[in-house]
Amino acid sequence: MTMLTSSILIVEDDPVILDAVRRYLEHAGYRCLGAQTGSEAGHLVWQHRPELVILDLMLPQVDGFELCERWRRDEYFAPILMLTARSEEEYRLRGLAAGADDYLSKPFSALELIARVNALLRRAYTDGYRAVRHLGEVVVDRGSRQVLIDKKNIDLRGKEFDLLAQLAEHPGRVYSRDDLLQRVWGYDFEGEPRTVDVHIRKIREKLEPDPTHPTYILTVWGTGYKFRNACR
Repeated sequence: MTMLTSSILIVEDDPVILDAVRRYLEHAGYRCLGAQTGSEAGHLVWQHRPELVILDLMLPQVDGFELCERWRRDEYFAPILMLTARSEEEYRLRGLAAGADDYLSKPFSALELIARVNALLRRAYTDGYRAVRHLGEVVVDRGSRQVLIDKKNIDLRGKEFDLLAQLAEHPGRVYSRDDLLQRVWGYDFEGEPRTVDVHIRKIREKLEPDPTHPTYILTVWGTGYKFRNACR
């Protein structure tokens, strides 16, 4: 798959913005689909399986947060770029927690939009994306985006999976929060370092037998996080 043949679903209830985004992307070489409601977007996702979704938050019928959560729950893991007029931190964090990969506030420039789309597709579909890591009883499969512990599936979504996969790629290596932001969210991500903490907490709640005493993802105080380097 090359980036310039990727299909992108634009979900935006404002027809003027939808048309503008479509023109920007098609000029950059992408194939585009458009939806103005949540129900229409849901239908198009499963019918066409686009490689990326640009998702407005404020939609009629079903909002962007709920759509994002549904898709991740149903194992649709294409990159999602949230596009919205709400720029407050709580909205960014809520969107990322729902499974979005990036967040762009309106108004935005065509150049920034294309740059973020390119970066998301490049990170999601690079060589080695299907690598499988076996870490004792833990298996991290980038291709199926599955995490197994003793052959039991652990439901990690969106950036939860990407963050764990990054840590598991080099067990024992300590990553700072800033380093994880750059590697998992990208160099152009404008979020706060505590975004990492929010995702680590969610991963531990799903992964660890006792999240208050983690055994897989360990905190290195004053530095960041690491995946344990000794497998049981």
